[in-house]
Amino acid sequence: MFSMFSLKDMLSRFADVFNKDPNSNLGRLIGILHAQLQEMGEAFETVRSWRGIDEAQGTTLDLIGQNVAQPRGAATDEIYRVLIRSKIARNLSKTDINTIIQVLALALNCDVADIRIQEKFNDPAQPEPAALSLIRVPIKRLNEVGMSPLQFGQIIQKTVAAGVRVAMIELSGTFRLASGYSTLEQASFGLADPEMTTGGTLGEVYVPGNDYTLPI
Repeated sequence: MFSMFSLKDMLSRFADVFNKDPNSNLGRLIGILHAQLQEMGEAFETVRSWRGIDEAQGTTLDLIGQNVAQPRGAATDEIYRVLIRSKIARNLSKTDINTIIQVLALALNCDVADIRIQEKFNDPAQPEPAALSLIRVPIKRLNEVGMSPLQFGQIIQKTVAAGVRVAMIELSGTFRLASGYSTLEQASFGLADPEMTTGGTLGEVYVPGNDYTLPI
């Protein structure tokens, strides 16, 4: 990249008959050229990094979505990245539980161990054929991208096989109660401090809301 060359390096390439002082007329002229080359190098670096889903923004991200036939709709860049990842994974999905877990982990950019799916046909309380219950999904990742449980439910419903219903989504938090009356839980799992900089996060169960529909 052009940015790897310093102004001093560029001036050193001139013969010694020239005044190589950065404040000389030659130095100022080469300084202008050096600044332009740096800007060009930064632009090239942006183009290189924006080829990936994680770094691309705006219309560049739209072009990546078009390549996999995933429209943006009203989604933000953060949510659109989730849609693109899930669309790529769904295109290769065999709709079995292990594949569904891999699709959701890819979409949320989390570990497969963070997601747990249970089939409802053998549920001791409310058995139901052709239904799944996601009993562990990290709510932290949804909060980071600004996606609601309803919108995430749409992605899940599009991921499972046709005719299979997603009965419930349990979004897991990190909050824990202490193991004993006089025992303090770790700061990252217990109650928050007054500044709300530590403490665990609460979970929730998915219920329909009034969010905008994602184009999936």
